[in-house]
Amino acid sequence: MNKPFYITTPIYYVNDVPHIGHAYTTIAADVVARYYRLRGYDVFSLTGLDEHGQKVQQAAAKAGIEEQVYCDGMAPRFQNLWKRLNISNDAFIRTSDAKHKSIVQKWLQYLFDKKLIYKADYTGWYCTFDERFWTEKDVEGGLCPDCKRPVERLSESNYFFKMSAYGKKLQEYITKDSRAKPPLFIAPWIRRNEVVGFLDKSLNDLSISRPKSRLSWGIELPFDPNYVAYVWFDALVNYISALDYLAPKKTPSDNPFKKYWPATLHLVGKDILTTHAIYWSTILMALELPLPSTIFAHGWWTVNGEKMSKSRGNVVDPNAIIDEFGADAFRYFLLREVPFGHDGDFSREALIGRINSDLANGLGNLLNRTLTLIERFSHGRIPEPVASADTELEGKIKKTAVFLPHAELGIHLLPDKLEFNRALEAIWGLVQLGNQYIDKTAPWTLAKKPEDKPRLNTVLYNAAEALRFLSLTLYPFMPQAAEEMKRQLGLMLNFSKPLLASEVNWGSLLPGTEITKGRPLFPRIETTTKTQGDIRVTQDQQPSPTPQPSSTAATPQATGPAQQITIEEFQKVQLKVGKVLSAERVPKSDKLLKLQVDLGGEQRQVVAGIGKTYEPESLVGRRVVVVTNLKPAKLMGVESQGMVLAAGDKEVGGLVTILEDVQPGTKVK
Repeated sequence: MNKPFYITTPIYYVNDVPHIGHAYTTIAADVVARYYRLRGYDVFSLTGLDEHGQKVQQAAAKAGIEEQVYCDGMAPRFQNLWKRLNISNDAFIRTSDAKHKSIVQKWLQYLFDKKLIYKADYTGWYCTFDERFWTEKDVEGGLCPDCKRPVERLSESNYFFKMSAYGKKLQEYITKDSRAKPPLFIAPWIRRNEVVGFLDKSLNDLSISRPKSRLSWGIELPFDPNYVAYVWFDALVNYISALDYLAPKKTPSDNPFKKYWPATLHLVGKDILTTHAIYWSTILMALELPLPSTIFAHGWWTVNGEKMSKSRGNVVDPNAIIDEFGADAFRYFLLREVPFGHDGDFSREALIGRINSDLANGLGNLLNRTLTLIERFSHGRIPEPVASADTELEGKIKKTAVFLPHAELGIHLLPDKLEFNRALEAIWGLVQLGNQYIDKTAPWTLAKKPEDKPRLNTVLYNAAEALRFLSLTLYPFMPQAAEEMKRQLGLMLNFSKPLLASEVNWGSLLPGTEITKGRPLFPRIETTTKTQGDIRVTQDQQPSPTPQPSSTAATPQATGPAQQITIEEFQKVQLKVGKVLSAERVPKSDKLLKLQVDLGGEQRQVVAGIGKTYEPESLVGRRVVVVTNLKPAKLMGVESQGMVLAAGDKEVGGLVTILEDVQPGTKVK
């Protein structure tokens, strides 16, 4: 029987607009779920919505509809977003589900019968937005310490859970936890210390009810119909109620609760760590149920250095990001940009930078150039390799494939050590290694000599095999890209099932497999802009100027005395060192190559008429001299934003290159 793995996200408040924070947690949970499924675990992944509370009641009243009707209309915003982000959750819980309500009532009655719930009068500061009471010492300047909104003074009778009775027991449970005893109960370590510090203070009892006179939209207390359950008690129970009616049963005798509980991993934002690490843990202790193995609290996202808020108008809409850049690019950016558990800053510029440098110039370029070479030199089929000494590529692949038990990076996706950024960084080291392998072996040179055919076949096979491993390794992070790589490589993989032993062995790629080269995996995002009046438009919206010969390699002039120019005239020409990041042929032209060139602070696309002299793959990594202040021109419909210098008369004899490792963007004088 496969080992169970139960992972949850928080259940998001139905009244919220789905934003980058919701997407971040859910994408991270999805990567973990996909990763462990590939490893052969029996994964149950849960997400959902918290649908009770005062804000929902007020919003429904304002709309003039019933609360349930209101929730039914709001829920699809989250469900549709998860589909667009390719979230592979096994269940989606809603706290308005009848079965969830009955389970919450069952556990409330259990605690009441054990004398762990009592009724008492209470006076305190209440935050309507957070639906939470605060003590006098918590409130500063009449504001809620969490959301910074005004609080109001309330006096009422409520039911309380004896949370204080479990404070010391919980503190002992956490402090016995150490780095030497994996998994860590509260992760990362800094969050664990925050909770320990909180428990150093005396723990108060928890109000777990609200009077119906003030709030009617909630789960009625089974022992007093005049009250409903506090929204947090209701919401936290979802983690166990879902196992009762949403987890799959393969046979009638199956017991999902026994199989999956305790949860392997609760993934939460750091703002709700207290409710999970303290409220939920003490409730579970009172219910005499095991605590989850790990509660991992990640950081927050700011936007261009500012806190995200509706009032600032800077809330990042994941749907808009997907529309413009695609789901996989968004998934990659969020997990690559910052260490998971730390705060991160989102900007459109940073996202585009990642897409262009890592996805387009790195992974996309490796796939495109490999398949192009196989088309040209192996009739579009994976060639038969021969024994070779290319052990470095194979060895590094095996060390970095995160789904392999012996892989060095396998440890970075343990529930309490979710180092997504380190895993992706190492995987992109393989992408770079693959591109360097092609550069060093130069298959376009091997193809010129018949006696080098066996070596050529081996090089092409190894490059394709590296891509096969990359598709497996990247699948948890970017499922759409992995599926497309699989399709273009002609692979017969089923990512929905655990990987077979043969699939994780080097050399499993079947020679003779027909490839199907497709569109670029990640097209570059053009960022060059111009200002026309008050409207900012991109270069490809400009009228196309007449193609100029100077927009490619230098065109030879007629012989004879050269016209002299002054130093001032020469200084008008701006020459800089550029590093070629990628190169490909312009369709329907045997002369033009489209280059992506790093100029230090920017990247440009340059079309150069050097295709009869150079194979595109041989140019990657070279440092060339670029004229950077030419007006953009279109050649065969492709925009060129500069000119590379070359030597030659009727034909290009060679590029002007820089031998030393000069920084891209350096001026040429």
